[in-house]
Amino acid sequence: MPDFIDYDLRCLSVGLNPSIISARQGYYFANPRNRFWRAFNQAGLAGKEVQPSNAVHTMLLREHSLGFTDVVKRASRMGHELRAADFKRDAPALRTKVEQYNPDLLWFHGKVAIGKFLRYAYDLKYSVNWGLNELPRVGRPIFVSPNPSPANAAYSLAALVEYYRDLATIYR
Repeated sequence: MPDFIDYDLRCLSVGLNPSIISARQGYYFANPRNRFWRAFNQAGLAGKEVQPSNAVHTMLLREHSLGFTDVVKRASRMGHELRAADFKRDAPALRTKVEQYNPDLLWFHGKVAIGKFLRYAYDLKYSVNWGLNELPRVGRPIFVSPNPSPANAAYSLAALVEYYRDLATIYR
């Protein structure tokens, strides 16, 4: 699964890992049941409605300084299929990318994603809140929203939209 990342990003979206559908399609949140793009569009993060595709990711990167990556690069059907070895291998690589590309804001999709990143990239066990978090060791603000996966039914589409709107006030 390719990263959509570059220098001078205002925001880097970080998922736990790509779904098998996303890995096959070559872009993030490709599963039509995933609520990311519906919440993204309803929150107005791009200023217009977008349809998920490789080209949209490139446009978001170039026109909106919004990049996409994952904590773990191995695709799976569900996040619980990931193992400690996956995080030990990939979280430090994500830390290197963050330090290299220096995005203004990190946007994590779910507390599991940020928790595993902090543990395996920084050796931190830190309890984060939903929304904006300041973690001095990471060196930039972190925004945490619920994972938009259809497996995360605890959060409605309306709740996701509210988190994404909160992000929009910080991101823009």
